[in-house]
Amino acid sequence: MFHSFDAGEPALPVFAGLGVTLVVCGHTHMQFDRQVGRMRVVNAGSVGMPFGRSRAQWLLLGPDVALQSTPYDLREAAKRIRATNDPQAEDFARNSVLNPPSERAMLEGFSRAELK
Repeated sequence: MFHSFDAGEPALPVFAGLGVTLVVCGHTHMQFDRQVGRMRVVNAGSVGMPFGRSRAQWLLLGPDVALQSTPYDLREAAKRIRATNDPQAEDFARNSVLNPPSERAMLEGFSRAELK
């Protein structure tokens, strides 16, 4: 599903001058498919740290773009994370895998960030 930004949207300058019809981006851990000006901007999401529902999110690129997600055993993933030597393993397992933040909470946080 496309979501259009209007001409005054702050995202337009970020993509200005690229001369492409499709941009694949990442880093936000949030899966989306948007129209920015004349460009389609997609984000695959995240496998290990998605927001909203805990599922492995991914993107299928071919003649078209298809946002995908695959369920996995969250308790087993948390167990494996906790078994590592990472000092933040417990926090990550609890707050990112088993109880991820909502998309709304993350969007509110992102809305305070400045685009440059």
